[in-house]
Order: sequence, then C-alpha cells, then structure tokens
Amino acid sequence: MAKKSKRYAEAAKLVDSTRQYSIEEAVALMKETSTVKFDATVELSFSLNVDPRHADQQIRGAMVLPNGTGKSQKVAVVAQGDKAKAAQEAGADFVGDMDIIEQIQKGWFGFDVLIATPDMMGKLGRVLGPKGLMPNPKTGTVTMDVAKAVDEVKKGKVTYRVDREGNLNVIIGKASFDNDKLVENFKAIYGVIAKARPAAVKGTYMKKIVLSSTMGPGIPVTVEK
Repeated sequence: MAKKSKRYAEAAKLVDSTRQYSIEEAVALMKETSTVKFDATVELSFSLNVDPRHADQQIRGAMVLPNGTGKSQKVAVVAQGDKAKAAQEAGADFVGDMDIIEQIQKGWFGFDVLIATPDMMGKLGRVLGPKGLMPNPKTGTVTMDVAKAVDEVKKGKVTYRVDREGNLNVIIGKASFDNDKLVENFKAIYGVIAKARPAAVKGTYMKKIVLSSTMGPGIPVTVEK
C-alpha cells in the first residue's frame, strides 16, 4: 500500500468519514482539502447496487456537463468525404480515414476521444478495444453526425460506465471552478445516473457517493433516498 503524504494526512483529518455531506458542503470541503499546486481534477465515485453481468444493469452512457470539465480534449475523427469536412469545421484535432486507422494500428494514440462513422468501424476493434478507446453508439462516438459529436466533446462531454464491482467514476470539473458550477455539474450527472436505475434493482440503488480531488481525500456525499 502506498504511503500517504503528511499533507494528505492533515487534509484527511478535516473530513468526518462517519457522516454524509450535502453536495454544497462537500464542494467547499474539497477545496479546503485540495493541497496540490496544480488545478486539481474533481471526480465523483458512485457505488451502485447493480450486477453488471446482466445486460440490463450495465449503466453506461455520456452527457455534456452544464459547465464542462475544464479539460481540453483532443478529438480524432475517422470519416470520409463530407463527414470528414464537417468534422474539421467543428474543430476536430485530427481527421482522416484509412491513414488514421493505419497510424493507430502502428501504435499512435495522440487523442483523448475517437469518433467514427459506422462504415469506418470495421478495422478498429482489435486495436482499440483493449485500451478502452473504442467508439461506441451508446456514448455518441459512432455516429453520422460527427460535427455534433465533436462539438459535444469540446464543450465538456463525459462518458461513464459501471465496472464489474458496481462502481462508476466520472469527472465533474476542476477545483478552480466556482462552487455553484461544480454543484450544478454534480446535480446533472446525479440525475442521469438516478434515472438509469435498472428495474431489476431492489432496495437501495446508490449505496455511496464520494467526491474527491486529485490526490485529495474522499468526501462522502448525501445520497437522496
């Protein structure tokens, strides 16, 4: 187990792990306990009462946060003709067809998000699947409307997916954001995850929510019943 720094230990003392904080309290406390010298990323971790082995309990999707993530995303688009031109006009960082596919096959991954039209998907799976970069219709990255997809990513689109343990992590901004903007982003993603509750889940759905910043302590957030 990695040894925690003295600064982390001091910050962790400010968090009462036996209680749940309102999101407003949690955001304020997160800023107080963020000790890094750079603009820390703020993340939410949901512990959900789901079994992802069942298809109807695989919580997965994407959304554009009201105030973005504060992170600049490099977008690559694999498309041809008019779709390629539309992607360029929308602000994609890299646009191509077989040339980009060949670069990826040779080990190039100089992008954060890859968007592709359905007809260009055939040769990407074997290379991108293991790296978690595979475009997917559920997250809007396999689409004929590549311009819209690029625009959404640039505006602060986040993707989320529950892991095999029922945990789901998603970025909601930067520590430098105004408190109310982080609260608004939280409420937006919370609403989407709450609405995605599978019909098969009985009893408690959201077991725990934790707010944290880069290298900062986790802060338990109130789960609405």
